[in-house]
Amino acid sequence: MIRSPWRSTTFRFAALVFLLQILTAVALLFAVGVLLRAQGRSEAIAIAETLRDDLMTTYEEGGVPGLQNAIQMRLSRRIERRAVLLLADAKGKIIAGNINAMPRFIPRERYTQAKLLRPGHLAPEAMLVEQTRLPGGAVLVTGTIVESQLQFLILLERASMTALGLSFLFAAFAAFISTQLILHRLGATIGTLGRVREGDLLQRVPRDDAGDAFAHLSDEVNRTLDRLAALNAELKIATDGLAHDLKSPLTRLRSALDRAARQVTEPAAAASVDLALAESERLMAMIETALSITRAEAGMGRESFASIDLSEMLETIAEIYAPLVEDAGRAIVVDAPAGFVMPVHRQLMDQAIGNLVDNAIKYGGGTITLSLEPSVGGGATIGVADEGPGIAPGQRAHALQRFGRLDEARGGSGAGLGLSLVQAVAHLHGGVVKLRDAEPGLEVAITLALVTPAR
Repeated sequence: MIRSPWRSTTFRFAALVFLLQILTAVALLFAVGVLLRAQGRSEAIAIAETLRDDLMTTYEEGGVPGLQNAIQMRLSRRIERRAVLLLADAKGKIIAGNINAMPRFIPRERYTQAKLLRPGHLAPEAMLVEQTRLPGGAVLVTGTIVESQLQFLILLERASMTALGLSFLFAAFAAFISTQLILHRLGATIGTLGRVREGDLLQRVPRDDAGDAFAHLSDEVNRTLDRLAALNAELKIATDGLAHDLKSPLTRLRSALDRAARQVTEPAAAASVDLALAESERLMAMIETALSITRAEAGMGRESFASIDLSEMLETIAEIYAPLVEDAGRAIVVDAPAGFVMPVHRQLMDQAIGNLVDNAIKYGGGTITLSLEPSVGGGATIGVADEGPGIAPGQRAHALQRFGRLDEARGGSGAGLGLSLVQAVAHLHGGVVKLRDAEPGLEVAITLALVTPAR
């Protein structure tokens, strides 16, 4: 099942940092552009209004002729190079001014920005102008040239787009760095928990004096691991005591049954005693297996790891079980590369593979194959396959559960602990157990990781 990246908290945090960086950059650039445009327009309007007010004062004193003289004087002396001036009569004929045509004003707007041509210039320029109608129909146009401001704003927009593009790169870099910092702070905790999961209960997260949430997490993890180590020690004491306390009465029970079997002569009573002996042996085996599973699941036994030639181990197991397999009219073969050595718990591994061979003899069919396939990371996969009916895919998870028995498909007097022990031994070695089709038959594959022995 492929998980969506949006489910990852790290990905969402990086996306949030990236989004906030982009929004900040966009808001900043947009605000700068709006402020500069507003300021430029305000300055242009102030210049135009000042110019209009001066000319209207002149008009009130000298009428249209006085206004014409004032405009010509301003233009001849070039007092205001950015000033836009135009006086036209009621018919639109230009009387005086420094633009070649009457601009088209936008209705309902006091100030209009237009591209107009001045005499002696090759190209039209942007101008912000306003229109004032005089008594008698004459028209006074005043304003200021804003071409330079407009070009500056165009350059600012281009620079803003470039800056926005760079902000995408910087935001992505900031998101990456922030997530890497978080992962780095969590790396020690994750690594410690991984080594604890592999069985090294003495591992602790390095002390962090930063005083932040990560430091608090490290302290809580260490306190939890301390408690886990204490509980595991108590479990070991309890299991060892349980094994001792149960084995003694069971051993005495078996001795009493052995004596009874030698003394009983009545056939019916002898059969009952034999049945009791068989059940006591089965009970003893169940206790031994259950204790082995408990200890393996708790990570106990890594101190007994030793470098073993797994190929030779499989050959030895095949030789031990060969007579039983031959009595059943079947064969057992080994398919393994020679001289493959890795650290394992030899006793538990022998017991786990022996259980699988027992199951193959009881419930399988055809040739039993013990295989070994080295893994890339230094581990290996041990497989036990047969050519029997196998286990249906829907029942395989149940078969791996403790005391799980497939009574509908299989008979026998098993307690349902064989595959549970195999799975516990695989976990002790940092691996997993998989049930898969051997086509035909069933293959139980034990994947072993390269686990460092405990010291």
